Amino acid sequence: MEDLGEIVGEFLMESHENLDQIDRDLVSLEQEPGSRDLISRIFRAIHTIKGTSGFLAFSRLEKLAHAGESLLSRLRDGVQPVTPETITVLLLCIDGVRSILASIEENGSEAEVDIESMIVRIKAQMDAPTDAAAAAPAAAEAAPAAAEAPASVEQEAPVARPAPEPVSDQRQPLGQMLVDAGAAQPSDVASALQQQIEGDERKLGTILLEEGKAAPTAVNEALQSQAPKRSIADSAIRVDVDLLDTLMNMVGELVLARNQLVRGVMEIGDSGLVRSAQRLGMITSELQEGIMKTRMQPIEHIWSKLPRVVRDLSNSLGKQVALVMEGKETELDRSLLEAVKDPLTHLVRNAVDHGIEEPERRIASGKDPEGTLTLRAYHEGGHVAVEVADNGAGLNVERIAQKAVENGLLRPEQIPNMDKRDIMAMVFQPGFSTAAKVTNVSGRGVGMDVVKTNIENIGGAVSVDSTPGEGTVWRLTIPLTLAIIQALTVDCADQRYVVPQVAVLELVFIDGNTTKVEYASGAPVYRLRGKLLPLVRLDRALGLEVGGDQGVYIMVLQADGRRFGLVVDRVLNTEEVVVKALNTRFKDIGLYAGATILGDGKVGLILDVSSLARRSHLAVDSERETVADKRGQQGGGTERLLVTAVGERRVAIPLDTVTRLEEFPRDRIEHAGSREVVQYRGQILPLVRLSHLLGAYGEELEGDTVSVVVYSEGGKSVALVVDRIVDIAENSTTARRDAEEDGLVGTAVIQQRVTELLDVRRAILAADPNFYSDSMDDMLVEA
Repeated sequence: MEDLGEIVGEFLMESHENLDQIDRDLVSLEQEPGSRDLISRIFRAIHTIKGTSGFLAFSRLEKLAHAGESLLSRLRDGVQPVTPETITVLLLCIDGVRSILASIEENGSEAEVDIESMIVRIKAQMDAPTDAAAAAPAAAEAAPAAAEAPASVEQEAPVARPAPEPVSDQRQPLGQMLVDAGAAQPSDVASALQQQIEGDERKLGTILLEEGKAAPTAVNEALQSQAPKRSIADSAIRVDVDLLDTLMNMVGELVLARNQLVRGVMEIGDSGLVRSAQRLGMITSELQEGIMKTRMQPIEHIWSKLPRVVRDLSNSLGKQVALVMEGKETELDRSLLEAVKDPLTHLVRNAVDHGIEEPERRIASGKDPEGTLTLRAYHEGGHVAVEVADNGAGLNVERIAQKAVENGLLRPEQIPNMDKRDIMAMVFQPGFSTAAKVTNVSGRGVGMDVVKTNIENIGGAVSVDSTPGEGTVWRLTIPLTLAIIQALTVDCADQRYVVPQVAVLELVFIDGNTTKVEYASGAPVYRLRGKLLPLVRLDRALGLEVGGDQGVYIMVLQADGRRFGLVVDRVLNTEEVVVKALNTRFKDIGLYAGATILGDGKVGLILDVSSLARRSHLAVDSERETVADKRGQQGGGTERLLVTAVGERRVAIPLDTVTRLEEFPRDRIEHAGSREVVQYRGQILPLVRLSHLLGAYGEELEGDTVSVVVYSEGGKSVALVVDRIVDIAENSTTARRDAEEDGLVGTAVIQQRVTELLDVRRAILAADPNFYSDSMDDMLVEA
């Protein structure tokens, strides 16, 4: 079926089902010649086969089906009566169609199936006398010879109708196949057969192989050829979805019972029971994987209708839009596909209408006149993510904020303190729309509300991110409502939780000596291979008693495009868990993706890694805002900044934090452990390269010296390595914009250039984590 192509395979399967139904209906029609319903049903089925065969360019099949359809049309219209001879001719036509389908399935073409004689027979039946007067004498004549008439029909049928192949031809004897292929001698096969007659229970092929009378390759090939090939009609069946749901639930319960059994067997320690439990576990895993596959369908099934939607909508709006699909092979549960269909259509229509500009505006902005709409689907963090991205104008955050104030959703004083993502999320409010006028596409404020409602009904989430002038990305995160996943069970404050294994990149044990948790601007971080990893304490996030920083594990997680560490007390083991959906009360908490029953019979909550990532990001943002606010209060309305170059980026450092500017010879830089240091004024001065801290890697500048900014406080000093010193400038604090990267507190326009504002405290702690330990312990607050 794979060689024929999906469309042809489905056509063959559907046609065989139709032919089986036609066979039954024709036999019934012979018993009830006046049934219009039977005639109409047969006509519709043969018409379907004719239409599809014409579309697939099977001309001979189309020609034969058309002839049968013409005869059925006369029967339907009452022009010709239904007689036993008519039924025989129609059955002849059906047998011919079935022969052509078998030829297509076997070699991909209609081959040379004789259809001309069948068509002649059908036309002859159509030209037969149809008036009642002629039919009556014929019936009277046929009555005395009732015993002979059926015999006449049966004698004629084999001449024109193709006889089915004998069953014996479908499975040739192995010995005959080996002899015909020249792989065995007839005498050797006869000798082996004689041994079987005398009571040898071995297979014929085994006897030939053990006596060296045939090669293993030849026997294997003969056995494969001997097995009858399953037809497409027999390769699939229709199954009620409710039955699949029941099977899935039963397999889930079986997995839970398996986990409990395995845990009990491991505690007993009996080797025989352990082997049996392992075998049971293997069979259960294969069974649940097979059941899950029956419910999975590629997302392409719902994407296939979107090109038409994009084309019609772009033409009506006078726009040029190219649709790109990535990850269309990503499989989803069938029930999830139905839930995602309407929200996805709304997002696509919104992107074409609101997101992508008219060709004239795009050309004026220096863009290609044709916009691009990208659909992207992938698995991440135990969820399925579906993105709708456009390269249009992006969302107007100021306009959204203004509209939210007008609608009474926000107060004007709230706007300056809100994150831009929170403002953009206002578009999901019921009745919210920034469209200038109401059209048949948008403007009523119901599209995004439908998206949010439908996705949240299945326990999912929807978010939006936009860059003015570059485009917008709408992201649907679909959780696992009922599935069996690999997961890690962890302990935190004497509570047990489950983390989907697909979200875990690595595990790190913190002993407090060789590995330890550091703090930057009061937020916990871990230095992972030279890069700072933001941390989230699970106990603090869940409102539990906060533990220490030693003897704990860091789970390095990836979700929502962010990498962060989750601090837990212990990592227990890996096991398959059944994900059960939570009720509304637990969903509102926003930290859990589901629940499961663990091997010891206790309920474990499955953590929502994406939600934890978002909370981590908000915590980092709040730290940056606190640092920025403190500096703004200290510096008044204007502050003086030292502008430096780091790679291709301009980075500004508050001048009041600069003690000295120095240049050190490169050969004076030494290493103490994993850190760079330099001897300076009788002490060891730790260095931090801002290019490494900010991820601004590039070609290292040539020269014998490096430029550094020295900061000193309380008898301690650190040096910040930059590529070069650019200038000293003044900047108004009101021109700042919040940053989205670690190591920065914001961005500002300085000297008509966008410049990043360095988080000096973060940079100092990166150079010397203990810089503030003696004098500023009170400022190191766990986050």
